[in-house]
Amino acid sequence: MELVVHKISGEATARKVQLNENIFGVEPNDHAIYLDTKQYLANQRQGTHKSKEKGEITGSTRKLKKQKGTGTARAGSIKSPLFKGGGRVFGPQPRDYSFKLNKKVKQLARKSALTYKLNDQEIVVLEDFTFEGPKTKNFVQILESFKVNGGKNLFVFPAADANVVLSARNIQRTKVTTVQNLNTYDILNAKKLFVLEGSLKTIEELLA
Repeated sequence: MELVVHKISGEATARKVQLNENIFGVEPNDHAIYLDTKQYLANQRQGTHKSKEKGEITGSTRKLKKQKGTGTARAGSIKSPLFKGGGRVFGPQPRDYSFKLNKKVKQLARKSALTYKLNDQEIVVLEDFTFEGPKTKNFVQILESFKVNGGKNLFVFPAADANVVLSARNIQRTKVTTVQNLNTYDILNAKKLFVLEGSLKTIEELLA
């Protein structure tokens, strides 16, 4: 399939790019998308949650009352989970949520996500561009040119560009990434996917 290359001003150029059918025209696999998205979100978790168990609570271990004759249940340490301020039973402990996912499954998930975006006509190919210096106003003008200001947008660059990243970082719901860091979650989370012309070749090298 062919897509027209656009300028950052929003105007279409006379050039077109041919998208690789093995990447943008595959049979989408929803389960692969689910697994890759699940792994991405799991990797974002710090896993530092912690609650104190009975043995970690500061308090006396003196028996609170006599065993029999009170008419109530037996009670031991004040650190028992049954009492306010006592330890927690089976509370959260620090853990690593990440898990392994095969490379081919991740590639299939990315291909499926890109195929969905192309089918929904949510991919825009841009000419390669850069800024002389970081300026948010310049990036806002690009969004206004395509009438996507305020929506969720993802810009995919072939390599990191500090001026562009600094120009976009204060714009809500807009993210700048590189082909190397492109993931299934970001692709599907964006309403509009802006791919620079130079990024297409790198995408083919990674996913073809």
